[in-house]
Amino acid sequence: MEENNQSQAETNTNEDLVSENPVEETTGQDNNDPSGADQNSPLLKAQADLAESKDKFIRLYSEFENFRRRTAKEKLEMVQSANEQLIKSLLPVVDDFERAEKSFQNKNDQDTEGFFLIHNKFKKVLDQYGVKVMEVASGSDFNVDQHEAITQVPAPEEKLKGKVIDVVEKGYVLNEKVIRFAKVVIGS
Repeated sequence: MEENNQSQAETNTNEDLVSENPVEETTGQDNNDPSGADQNSPLLKAQADLAESKDKFIRLYSEFENFRRRTAKEKLEMVQSANEQLIKSLLPVVDDFERAEKSFQNKNDQDTEGFFLIHNKFKKVLDQYGVKVMEVASGSDFNVDQHEAITQVPAPEEKLKGKVIDVVEKGYVLNEKVIRFAKVVIGS
């Protein structure tokens, strides 16, 4: 509908120009006459303005879409980083649970059963939010992207040089991102 109105307006403008000087436009005898160029200049100016307005609109629309995507991504990252900070602060509690679990393994009374239930529930909550324990085995290669070497000891065997000998503290991953490096002892 708008295109029809725009076409009709352009047609009316053209008819007005033709009706003012029909002889000059139809004959085309005076090519150097600036009045012939003036007849089309309002139309050309309107077309140029329209093209410029369309270009501005397209650029503004694209800029807005990019802004919307960028803010959505930043918002998602902010929520994930907020979770990351909270989970990092809870990791020492997980370590304490695991130490206590090692000391309670030989006892089988009702007090320790409640402890194990709480520990399992805590593990499930961490799993629900994408927290995973890094599996580091003794004898595996030292990886600076996952491990933090806290000390070096003489390797008991030649094949353990530069490899993990002991894991002092477990490492954790949140959504494929390392949030705590595994603290390990490596052989030298």
